[in-house]
Amino acid sequence: MIESYDFGRIVINGRTYTTDVIVLPDRVFSSWWRRAGHKLVPADLDEVVAARPDVLVVGTGYSGLMRVLPETETYLAEQNIQLVVERTADACQTYNRLLRAGQNVAAALHLTC
Repeated sequence: MIESYDFGRIVINGRTYTTDVIVLPDRVFSSWWRRAGHKLVPADLDEVVAARPDVLVVGTGYSGLMRVLPETETYLAEQNIQLVVERTADACQTYNRLLRAGQNVAAALHLTC
């Protein structure tokens, strides 16, 4: 469960992170970094695809500056992973709502920008 988020800081299951994260059902990958900076490419999501969630919620940053490239959207669709893209504050709420509803959900969250 994501307990709180603010620019550059997120609390997940009682632990504070100050770097971008991938949240999977059984673990959190901290220090997640994208190969193309503020562009999300398919290779950035290897851990997510390996975990096989039904839904991936992407947080594009505090101001929404990170972009999900069309090829990433296509790649996730080919993997049968539904994609939700929102600014990170909204993405955290969506992730929690889906988790509480019993969905098999993951999140990839950019904490700044």
